[in-house]
Amino acid sequence: MSVTLKIIDGIAQVGLNRPEALNALSFSVLVELSAAFDEAARSDARALVVTGSGSKAFCAGADIKELLGRSLIAQREDAALGQATFAKLDALPVPSIAVISGYAFGGGLELAMACTFRIATPSAKMGLPEIKLGLIPGYGGTQRLPRLIGQARALELVLSGKAIDAAEAERIGLVNRIVEGDDPMALGCEFANQFTRYSRCASLFAREAVLRAAEVSLSDGLKIEADLSTLAYQTADAVEGMTAFVEKRKPAFKDE
Repeated sequence: MSVTLKIIDGIAQVGLNRPEALNALSFSVLVELSAAFDEAARSDARALVVTGSGSKAFCAGADIKELLGRSLIAQREDAALGQATFAKLDALPVPSIAVISGYAFGGGLELAMACTFRIATPSAKMGLPEIKLGLIPGYGGTQRLPRLIGQARALELVLSGKAIDAAEAERIGLVNRIVEGDDPMALGCEFANQFTRYSRCASLFAREAVLRAAEVSLSDGLKIEADLSTLAYQTADAVEGMTAFVEKRKPAFKDE
């Protein structure tokens, strides 16, 4: 299998396992990723971490050899497969973290951008180089990148195809932080642990409210926040959280 999935201590660990191909996204890998995200969504995992195997790359992008000689219809279906797969990651009910160690180019960076958070080791290099092949990003890069770093910076990266290092990625907000270590999965799980101790219900409501902020006006966003906040109050976890605060003890959330 080119994609592995383990659920350990409440964290779904998804690994790209094609180090000989720099973890490139072949069509079969996309299908395996899609299945892994489905399984993670059905599990009781409270976070998900995505890593690439080997020391050279998180994911070097699409498998270019597979892209040659395909019909217009097949190419459109290819883009739909990549977008649908990453949309599943985007829609997970728990936070997801991409640990970028080494290269994250093209589809690899698009995979990382579909995660809730991105962390990178100092050696990381990332970019959307499709323009150099006479192409443009097709797995969500032109849409997610400007939402993360702004339109002007996104256009510079997309139109130049240049790669940036971890320090620059952190400076412009493409990655959340730079982390030191040789084990990407351990680094990802350490980062994820700050989100796994709370109610999944509250986490889901909070993420939905923040994500909707980019789609609606402030007044509409405040209404959405009020609705979701009201729903949060109706959960058993909210009662437990407030009771535990009054009783000066740690809450025991049950995701109810």
